[in-house]
Amino acid sequence: MTGFPQASRAAGLARLAAFAPRMGTRYARGRNFDRGPGAHRDVSMLSPYLRWRLVTEREVVATALEAHGPEAAEKFIQEVIWRGYFKGWLERRPGVWDSYRDGLHRDLVALEEDRRLCRAVAAAEAGETGLACFDSWAAELIETGYLHNHARMWFASIWIFTLGLPWRVGADFFLRHLLDGDPASNTLGWRWVAGLHTRGKAYKAEAWNIAKFTDRRFAPREADLCEALPDLAGAEEPHGLPDVAPLRPVTPPDPRIPAALLLTEEDCCPGDFDAGALDLRAVATLAASHLRSPRSVAPHVAAFDDAARADALARLGRDGAALYAGVPDDLARWALRAGARQIVTPYVPRGPLRDWLDAAQPALDRAGIVLAEWRRDWDGLIWPHATAGFFKVKKKIPAILEAAGLD
Repeated sequence: MTGFPQASRAAGLARLAAFAPRMGTRYARGRNFDRGPGAHRDVSMLSPYLRWRLVTEREVVATALEAHGPEAAEKFIQEVIWRGYFKGWLERRPGVWDSYRDGLHRDLVALEEDRRLCRAVAAAEAGETGLACFDSWAAELIETGYLHNHARMWFASIWIFTLGLPWRVGADFFLRHLLDGDPASNTLGWRWVAGLHTRGKAYKAEAWNIAKFTDRRFAPREADLCEALPDLAGAEEPHGLPDVAPLRPVTPPDPRIPAALLLTEEDCCPGDFDAGALDLRAVATLAASHLRSPRSVAPHVAAFDDAARADALARLGRDGAALYAGVPDDLARWALRAGARQIVTPYVPRGPLRDWLDAAQPALDRAGIVLAEWRRDWDGLIWPHATAGFFKVKKKIPAILEAAGLD
């Protein structure tokens, strides 16, 4: 993992402490500038640690408030809470994830049948389009597992509207390589650029905007970019978004029932939960990063996942089995061998791991094993408001912080 961040809570906390002085006005002024690999000094680079919850959103927001106060840290806090908004939005509209997953399968089949399109996607992913900014971002993504958020928007817009490539295949390219690749943030970010999330408001990459916010590292001509944005929402989702669904009910752990603890990529701070109250018979970590895509996931993503879960297990002070998310029925077999009647895990939101657990549920039911989850209070404060645009959540931020004990 040379050149990639260390996947440990200690490394995440060190990064948090190092960036704390820049979470205020400096972040607000500089956050939109993509200064290139190794020079992203005005953004936190905490996203991989938040993705695996080696460091939690509440800790990051608390640090920003302590260092700068609510007014100066306002923009930074909003960006952290936006992550929770996207996760909650997808929880409230789970069919949007299903649509992405099933649509990606169709898109990949179409690639196999269309040689021209297959060559165009391969050139884009290899950074061989001839458009300097786009090709540089493709290389940075592959080599570092990271892209600045502004670059992600430009890249997605060019992929969709300039190159005319399927948006889900582009989202899949990101998810396979981003260390912070998150099903909600990634899927909804691409949908936002495409004009599907906020209908009728697709994002157009502008030459002047790229030149300004890359400090003229890149200066594409306007003619190099798309002139008009097609209405993808009208073509793909003519009937609009699905209705908002209630949050999925959670079965809490029962301290009276023999339990097996499962640690996944979704939350590597198990010490925040009361595992000591459980009648714990076994612990395991579950390798699941390969579920991100039907295609090959980058080795650095799997390596970060392995190290993050190992770090979580070490901090827990327990020996644990190493499971692999392969045949879903194996999960019930592991729990039965351990003598457990419930599997306890931090909450797994909508995405490929949730799909795998759903596929494992029939075997768990047959074996009489309950899948119990801890859901963080932080998520419970944000997700009920994530029913429309971010503005609804933004208005609630003072109340969210107060309820989280951060006012």
